[in-house]
Amino acid sequence: MVRKKKKKLVDPYAKREASKYESPIASRELILEVLEKSDGPLPLSALHEALQVDSEKVVDALARRLGAMERDGQLIRNRQNHYLPITKVDLVRGRVMGHADGFGFLIPDEGGEDLFLSPFEMRTLMHGDRAVVRPIGKSKRGKLQGKLVEIIERSNKQIVGRYYQESGLGFVVPDNKRLNQDVMIPATDAMNATNGQFVVTAIIEQPNKSRQPIGKVIEVIGDHLAPGMEIDVAIRSYDLPYEWSDEVLQQVEQFSEQSIQQQLKHRKDMRELNFVTIDGLDAKDFDDAVYCESHDNGWKLWVAIADVSHYVETDTALDEEARNRATSVYFPERVIPMLPENLSNGLCSLKPEVDRLCMVCEMFISESGELKRHKFYDAVMCSSARLTYDEVQTILYDKDPEARENRQHLIGDLENLRSVYNALRKQRKKRGAIDFDTKETYFVFDQEKKIKAILPRQRSEAHMIIEECMINANVAAAEYITRCKLPTLFRVHEDPTVEKLRDMREFLESLGIGFSKADKPKPSDYMTVIKKISHRKDKHIIEMMLLRSMAQAVYSPESIGHFGLALPLYAHFTSPIRRYPDLVVHRTIRHLITKQNKDSFPLSQNDLVLLGEHCSMCERRADDATRDVDAWLKCEFMLDKLGQEFSGKITSVTGFGFFVLLDEYFVEGLVHVTALKSDYYHYDEQSHCLFGERSKKRYSLGDEVKIIVARVSLDERKMDFSLVLSDADKASQDKDGKKEGGKYRPGNKTSRSKTGKTKKAKVGAGNVQKVKSKKSKTKKHKTKKHQTRKRKKT
Repeated sequence: MVRKKKKKLVDPYAKREASKYESPIASRELILEVLEKSDGPLPLSALHEALQVDSEKVVDALARRLGAMERDGQLIRNRQNHYLPITKVDLVRGRVMGHADGFGFLIPDEGGEDLFLSPFEMRTLMHGDRAVVRPIGKSKRGKLQGKLVEIIERSNKQIVGRYYQESGLGFVVPDNKRLNQDVMIPATDAMNATNGQFVVTAIIEQPNKSRQPIGKVIEVIGDHLAPGMEIDVAIRSYDLPYEWSDEVLQQVEQFSEQSIQQQLKHRKDMRELNFVTIDGLDAKDFDDAVYCESHDNGWKLWVAIADVSHYVETDTALDEEARNRATSVYFPERVIPMLPENLSNGLCSLKPEVDRLCMVCEMFISESGELKRHKFYDAVMCSSARLTYDEVQTILYDKDPEARENRQHLIGDLENLRSVYNALRKQRKKRGAIDFDTKETYFVFDQEKKIKAILPRQRSEAHMIIEECMINANVAAAEYITRCKLPTLFRVHEDPTVEKLRDMREFLESLGIGFSKADKPKPSDYMTVIKKISHRKDKHIIEMMLLRSMAQAVYSPESIGHFGLALPLYAHFTSPIRRYPDLVVHRTIRHLITKQNKDSFPLSQNDLVLLGEHCSMCERRADDATRDVDAWLKCEFMLDKLGQEFSGKITSVTGFGFFVLLDEYFVEGLVHVTALKSDYYHYDEQSHCLFGERSKKRYSLGDEVKIIVARVSLDERKMDFSLVLSDADKASQDKDGKKEGGKYRPGNKTSRSKTGKTKKAKVGAGNVQKVKSKKSKTKKHKTKKHQTRKRKKT
């Protein structure tokens, strides 16, 4: 009998692997395909046979690739040491999000419902770890639960916190409250740190079921209230890369202004056009410049973007570091850049009156504001002026004679920009894009680096001119890449989830505000509500609740559109100096405009999935770090205001109290329910309010109250307020006190006995009994810690 010759296995990604490796092996895609088509999990020997491995060199390389795929959660090994893809078993891979109270959640890589991880499961995990878990049903509150199967990546190599020593035992309390386990420090590894100092601790042994993590102090940062400590702590707490390797610095030193002149013959010369940059007063890295001309039935709009991809080439130390950072991080008066400063603030920055390399998006905008045509090309430009938002606002809208005289040669060009903006703005309103009027704040420091004031950041028409220009350039990039069918990273903003929509509808109904009943509401439905509430005193609180109902924008190779902007296609193209996804989009466009073979594009779909997840994580990390510094600085600013009285508005109501935003300083603090005297307060979930059992006093969203600053904690980044009672409330309190003989009548709440049966337990004043309206009787009780969130980025 003649044995049939085995058909040679064809790897569809063989060319890509050959371009990357001297001795190419099976691609990840082929390995997953072989495993998925097999009758079951495969031992290593069977996998070798299926992949037609024929040399020891390939065996070793394949072992490394399989290990990497395990670390990335693409496949796992069962108890028999057989390989199988994670998609073939009821397992979920994702990243762990810890909670200060000891439990945690697994955020699935593929999206979907988060899995609750009990304190027991979290004993071996830490915030940020990547793990594989098995869903094990729903909790009593209806939350999907998970059981740990495997830890695929440890996120915390170092931890920042305050060092303490008690009874001869040293330990570090992590500054990040999501890291809920103290790190034990042997006496010989404390580096002479003293009680209360901030330190950096290297993790020697990760936690397990029987003990906490063990570490050693590798850096003493300094004392608690030292100047700039808040940023030094945040950089290390959130593991933000902030130092450049020697290899990166050596690579950057090779770049010079001469390289720009050498590129002139290879690029379109745009130096005759009056490009201008328009940024904030404190900006140093200028990504984008704009120029506009009136054209038949519309305008020609040029958006020139710094050509970072010319300097940051793939597979270099500089590119690896930029990818690792993924974004620049902007703290008050300090920036941790994605690129070294001689690039970000130097050669790449579109400074005035110097030649710079750029990638240009040339667009034709119709009279109605529609993007009709666009094209991309490499160019050389020279910015005519560095303008600020305030200056442009003064020239175009305030019509200041002196400001217009100073920029006389640019007035016509700026008027063209205003005209095209008006058309683009109309088109934005027509498609129903969401436009929140949110307030952002900034700090004003004195010469000693102490906070002098906290002020709201004003958003003017000048800001919106640049915003609309950039949005349309981003849309053009996404359309061009999609039309040419090359993969890239898109900016994705999913529709709101069913659960969040339900909660939002109930909240709006409690305020007498209607909302679309459609299963999938449109962005225009949000704008309808925003218009309805424009006259209300609680407008900003309602907008905040609308914002919280929406998903967070992320980076993904799957282009499913941008809900908030009401756009079917969207990518980030306009900020490659400070965002790595923009750099990826630039490389994709260059691959197309230079007419390279699509098969030679270096990033596969799987590469982009992982890269999108990484960039999204880095963006969230940067947001968390800056938010943490802001909270620290606000607490520090309020330290000398203990006992002082302020007015404010209630921004959030929970079962444990309500949060108040101060009118004068834009800082937020908690009035805990135990600070509400002389009554028993109940939380009404439907109307989001606390109301007194006897007095019928209600505390609702948007209510104006007066408070006294009672407590400020820098460690917790929190403030506690106590209410200033009105004369009527004082009279009611005195009356109630006499009726009750100065004592509070105990209420009742349900607790669980050791036998598992419910019983009534006495509680004192300040406890809350939760009341559910008819519409929400079946809804499970969920209490979340309040988080102040900034406007989601587009």
